Amino acid sequence: MRPTDRTGLAIVLSLVALTLFDAMGLIIKHLSDGYSAAELSAWRNLFGLVPSVIVLWFSKAWRAGGKRLKIRQWKLAFFRGAIVTFAQLSFYMSLGLMAFATASTITYASALFTTALAIPLLGERVGWARWCAVLVGFVGVIMVVQPGGAGFNIYALLPLAAAAFYALVGVTARLFDDDVPSPLVNLYSSVTAAIGAFIIAYFWGGFSPIASATDLWWIMAMGGFGGTAVLFLIVSYRMTEQSNLAPFSYFGIPLAFGMGWLFFDEAPWRTLFPGAILIAAGGLLIVWRERSRHK
Repeated sequence: MRPTDRTGLAIVLSLVALTLFDAMGLIIKHLSDGYSAAELSAWRNLFGLVPSVIVLWFSKAWRAGGKRLKIRQWKLAFFRGAIVTFAQLSFYMSLGLMAFATASTITYASALFTTALAIPLLGERVGWARWCAVLVGFVGVIMVVQPGGAGFNIYALLPLAAAAFYALVGVTARLFDDDVPSPLVNLYSSVTAAIGAFIIAYFWGGFSPIASATDLWWIMAMGGFGGTAVLFLIVSYRMTEQSNLAPFSYFGIPLAFGMGWLFFDEAPWRTLFPGAILIAAGGLLIVWRERSRHK
């Protein structure tokens, strides 16, 4: 346990972050009829820079290090930002094409990809228990995506691609030097993702004029919610071990289902369950195995 361990508060902050991420997703889905996924990704990253700068400014580790902005592994930091760009683009596209809860649930397969990527990138040894957990979660993904089924849509692969990209972002975060403050790594990723999103949006077809002041407020809220959610996650991860928070992340599945039902009258019971339960079970088995191994 860390000297500054505050697990209870960290759990609350992580749950708030989940709610903010879902609120951001709802706004993206709401705006997707009038704006492309690339545009929304660009605006989200632009306005999301504000919380990123705030958390860096108040970072004790960054101040103690002399407020340096240059890091040794700057190429890796920019690479992560590029991956974030493609992760967001895939996920935001899926939100405009699929039921909100279905797209959100499939992205929880990132825990499965994280386990697989940790082998070649981090040199971790993955035992039979974690591979069984990956298999359980993968079966859940297949049940939700339903490849070969009458209702299968190729767009269902978009949130799966987003899950793989987000997993790559998470695994590569562990490659940075220990003395590099997390908020600084996050700022590098945010700036790179914003630049990448603007470039993609420009070649995608350009930017649509913002239709109204209401849309502008929605866009600003989208960026603010996403950036603040990342901020809360960073703070919560610094308060306690990540393994203490991981089980609570799966509250996002029923939360996304409820929000999609409430705001868009979507209730994809038949496609979402029981696959969603297996995805969560696979992730939780991985968390349990990690905790057991550390003990």
